[in-house]
Amino acid sequence: MTKEILIHQIIDVLKQAGFTVSKRCNIRPRSFDLAARNSGTLLFCKVLYNIDGLNEETAREMKSLARYLGGSALLVGAKTRDQLLEDSVVYMRYDIPAVNIQTLYDYFVEEMPPLVSAAPGGLYVSINGDVLKDARMEISMSIGSLASELGVSRRTISKYEDGGMDASIDIVLHMEELLDIALAKSIDILQRFEKKAIQAEHVEKLKEEAAPDDGVLNMMYSLGYQIMSTSQAPFKAISKNTSDTLLTGISTYSSAMIKRADLMSSISSVTRTKSVFIIDGKTKSENVLNTVLIEKRELDRLSGNEELSELIEERIKKHNSEI
Repeated sequence: MTKEILIHQIIDVLKQAGFTVSKRCNIRPRSFDLAARNSGTLLFCKVLYNIDGLNEETAREMKSLARYLGGSALLVGAKTRDQLLEDSVVYMRYDIPAVNIQTLYDYFVEEMPPLVSAAPGGLYVSINGDVLKDARMEISMSIGSLASELGVSRRTISKYEDGGMDASIDIVLHMEELLDIALAKSIDILQRFEKKAIQAEHVEKLKEEAAPDDGVLNMMYSLGYQIMSTSQAPFKAISKNTSDTLLTGISTYSSAMIKRADLMSSISSVTRTKSVFIIDGKTKSENVLNTVLIEKRELDRLSGNEELSELIEERIKKHNSEI
């Protein structure tokens, strides 16, 4: 299987599960390959044939984007080191869940969450400690008796019941057979982040923070936006105030800029944000699809984020009326 095939399979699975999927991010570098939304779930998906190819910087940006926009980061691949990823197993890379295509399908389409996580030393299952304790007491089995039956220490059983230790698959299967009850806890591969909210009273405090190094982003900051710069996304930053969240690009007007603006339009539609490109110099149009193009000199004349919001809305309405 190639990465190209894997990406097409992922898109197919997400669409089967009712997701709206963005255009593929095919501009390097890229912190994610696809953005997708299904009702309240926003997903930033990175696709790597070998999941060990994820580096710390990319993972950090994926998590920041998810946190800033109220979504989840997910890695989908086919292998790790010299072996294929197993079905229904969750692997972790820099605190981002990683799964294969079958696990993705089971989770989103079949609504069957995985039960097993991979960790150094093997595969493990998280146990519902309260269920274990209740089942053990129901048949009047002591901690010592259960420990002896499983070949582990009393302390280990106590940790299982306290929820402080995962168990190997063999141990869990043995306990479930002894107690005649399901003990494994399912794994939610969507590590949802609460969207960073900005209250009105916090906007003034932004001026006390360090301004971005980039000149244009510094202008946005001066207008009252909170800025999260990116290094690998198709956009330069996310600019946010109390009412708007803007995917923000910066460039001269060019064919490469148009390509990025087109991709930003697709991503903003999925993330339910607005998309704006600040043009250094002259621009030949005011929009690329849903991405509003604003010349830097226009930005320089604005006195606050309300004026920028009005300009963006005006150009969006004008674009929509011309469609």
